[in-house]
Amino acid sequence: MKKPDPVKLADWQIAAALESALKPITQVAREFGLAEREIILMGPHVAKIDPVPLLDRLPRPRGRYVDVTAINPTPFGEGKTTTTLGLVQGLGAGGLSVSGAIRQPSSGPTFNLKGSAAGGGLSQCLPLAPFSLGLTGDIDCVTNANNLAMVALTARMQHERNYDDARLARTRMRRLDIDPARVQMRWAMDFCAQALRSVMIGRGGALDGFEMESGFYISVASEVMAILAVARDLADLRARMGRIVVALDKSGRPVTTADLEVDGAMTAWMVRALQPNLMQSAEGQPMLVHAGPFANLAVGQSSVIADLVGTRLADYHVTESGFGADIGYEKFWNIKCRASGLTPDAVVLVATIRALKLHGGGPAVKPGQPLDAVYTREQVGLVEAGCENLRAHIEIIQRSGIRPVVCLNAFGSDTPAERQVVRRAAEGAGARFAVSDHWLKGGEGARELAEAVVEACRDPHAFAFLSPLDEPLSRRIETLAREIYGADGVDYTVAAQERLAGLEKDPATAALPICMAKTQYSLSHDPARVGRPRGWRLPIRDFLVYGGAGWIVPVAGDIKLMPGTTSDPNFRRIAVDTSTGAVMGIN
Repeated sequence: MKKPDPVKLADWQIAAALESALKPITQVAREFGLAEREIILMGPHVAKIDPVPLLDRLPRPRGRYVDVTAINPTPFGEGKTTTTLGLVQGLGAGGLSVSGAIRQPSSGPTFNLKGSAAGGGLSQCLPLAPFSLGLTGDIDCVTNANNLAMVALTARMQHERNYDDARLARTRMRRLDIDPARVQMRWAMDFCAQALRSVMIGRGGALDGFEMESGFYISVASEVMAILAVARDLADLRARMGRIVVALDKSGRPVTTADLEVDGAMTAWMVRALQPNLMQSAEGQPMLVHAGPFANLAVGQSSVIADLVGTRLADYHVTESGFGADIGYEKFWNIKCRASGLTPDAVVLVATIRALKLHGGGPAVKPGQPLDAVYTREQVGLVEAGCENLRAHIEIIQRSGIRPVVCLNAFGSDTPAERQVVRRAAEGAGARFAVSDHWLKGGEGARELAEAVVEACRDPHAFAFLSPLDEPLSRRIETLAREIYGADGVDYTVAAQERLAGLEKDPATAALPICMAKTQYSLSHDPARVGRPRGWRLPIRDFLVYGGAGWIVPVAGDIKLMPGTTSDPNFRRIAVDTSTGAVMGIN
């Protein structure tokens, strides 16, 4: 089959051309090493994997474990998922047994601006329409489990207002005395619906619910999604589901889903969602698509279970971390690896000339607007200045004990002189370097990157966490700010300082990992501070406790849990061919 030309065709057109040659998913599963009883067919090209018999059959990992992260991106993204797929294809083109794991896309970005995150060009996860339009319903399960908790919470508040203690006792309820001003949870919807960020609920009479301020977050920002990403098995998921803090009572004590007696029913929604989805790359390698938590608030990783499966079946398993190494890799390193027990053999750091120019002082890159001509013309000086951001991310990965592989994701507008600047900067900072042209050429275009990764997996390394969990919480936050972000220190609002003192009084809570909430566009808390900011301090304005997921979230900056829809959203271009039923226009 002649390969489609990525220069002339949109991604959805390329996907349509490639899908005619897809392997049956039963063949992908068989070649991957899955037994028939370990897969659940969800169509000719999609299946779920039952991890229970597989992990019983193969109790120990055998494959090399590779993480893909990036420098701080532009709003368009720098092709991290595309590079993950390209690397999987490049390793496969070299005759190696390989699998990949990527996050499931949210409908919010798919129908808004960023797209479906299926990769691009000749490095895509296929088939594209099922991947982009709900897949096997995992995000629906997350949404329903989250909203069931909100139903339980709001109903309980209504009944406690309307019933005296005797009537509560007859219905086998104890008074939780929930403070309506300190409800932590929100309703979930998997679209970018800024009009629902803040709403009033319960308007009407006594039977119409408890009147209070509430709101929605996008489903992938729900703690239920975060739990899906880090749970090792169903028992672990069940235990975590009962530890979600939905509100505080009027004495400041946490009220959990277990207190509401809704955690078992929430888990029932999540049983099938816990099973990873099996798809394939454009060149037929197995791709595990599972979980998709927010990266700048939650852990930003595909699931622990997907990686446990991949490292048992493939010689090389490639997993993707969200956003830059300051967020995505740092959370992979200090949260996900703690949860999984796996440690990486190699780390790929994706960079583009475009992002380096931005970090070197180029004009602002704005979503939905054309790129300035600076980004498509040779600008060696901007690239050289932007390499300070690259060096910072190299140092972050080196701090974990791993020598990274810098992958320059090739664009047609790159020039040899610009690429040479990046090579010198990467190698001068102690990293390996490779150019990858997977978008244009698929696996053959990623052979240089694949060879560099294989060599990197042979490097001796001493992986170590950033801080031990028994260190005081405030000291661990200070270490993260100084050693990873490059801050001069940490400043707390009065409210955050009081919250920190309260957290440190509880030894179990104070020993949870840190999951910082901050912008993805800068090493700092401020998206406008591009490059490698100097002379700044990290401001912490609040703390959230994700008791089910198992981490503490210091909040630095204004993070929107419900994104807004742009003035030119992707849904304007998505349509259906009514003669065939084929979906068109997904990017």
